[in-house]
Amino acid sequence: MQTNTTTTDGRPVQNFILKNESGMEVEISSYGGIIKRLLVPDRNGNSDDVVLGYNSIGEYEKDSAYFGALIGRYGNRIADGRFELNGTRYKLATNSSTNDIACHLHGGDKGFDQKVWDAESLTEGSSQGVKLKLFSPDGEEGYPGNLTVTVHYWLHSDNSLEIKYHAITDQATPVSLTNHSYFNLKGEGNGDVLAHQIQIHSEAFTPVTPGMIPTGEVLPLKNTPLDFNTPQAIGAQVDSDHPQLQFAGGYDHNYILDTNSGEPKLVATVSEATSGRIMEVWTDAPGVQFYCGNFLDGSSIGKSGSSYVKRGGFCLETQNFPDAPNHPHFPTTILEPGATYSTQTSYKFGNF
Repeated sequence: MQTNTTTTDGRPVQNFILKNESGMEVEISSYGGIIKRLLVPDRNGNSDDVVLGYNSIGEYEKDSAYFGALIGRYGNRIADGRFELNGTRYKLATNSSTNDIACHLHGGDKGFDQKVWDAESLTEGSSQGVKLKLFSPDGEEGYPGNLTVTVHYWLHSDNSLEIKYHAITDQATPVSLTNHSYFNLKGEGNGDVLAHQIQIHSEAFTPVTPGMIPTGEVLPLKNTPLDFNTPQAIGAQVDSDHPQLQFAGGYDHNYILDTNSGEPKLVATVSEATSGRIMEVWTDAPGVQFYCGNFLDGSSIGKSGSSYVKRGGFCLETQNFPDAPNHPHFPTTILEPGATYSTQTSYKFGNF
């Protein structure tokens, strides 16, 4: 099913509704590639929308929280909006600041989250999908190279929402694509997510400075409040005096994943007791940013008319490492001409 609308400046926007026989429903917008709605049954068969967001495109245009959007060219932060590549220094927008330290965030002043993508609906067996395509010209937001990006969303019969990312370029350029959905398994607008139980299969992370930029170190998670190898409530230690949590105001960190095989692995599981919903994250990406909505402050009024309180949603953004262009020992994020950027992530839902 498809509906049409426009941006505030008149650009046509398509909205696609995908459904499966198990009761899941997803709405995808060609504006920003946004996951606008994600209806998931609870243990009693009652469906709730489990992603934060808005009813109108105009509200997404005004907001800076990236609810549900595709992020690019580079998800997460680049220090001072600068990097060097093949002997040339590049300067990007510094569109964010943490603790008065500026950085380039999520693609810049007008990242992929604010673009209208070319879109078409797809069907493959029992799966419904949307294909999104975007051309990013050489020099856009300061990045080198003409980049062509294709993203496929697929809703499958096993209640998984699969996202496949591909990109090609004619010049070497950093690329790290992700989706920035905020989840609340109780349903969007139903308070905070602090009682959600989370498990992340990771032994190490990339610590950050007070400006939320990676130091370049890789440190073990064991014996820190950031270790979720054993499931625990998001809120159990979120207000710990650990310096990393103090810098970020909670969890907002890149977890290193053991995905070297190239095949998607189960990297995280989140469950919520009152609804009985479980969400699994499967990916082949080298990292995942766990963010628990520290900067939500109640000023955003969501789809159901409720305010989005602090920690009213969590994100698990599969990605390359933050600031990797400035840390050569991190897994490379440089896409070369003739190569294809390719990664995939699935959010799979169930009940207990």
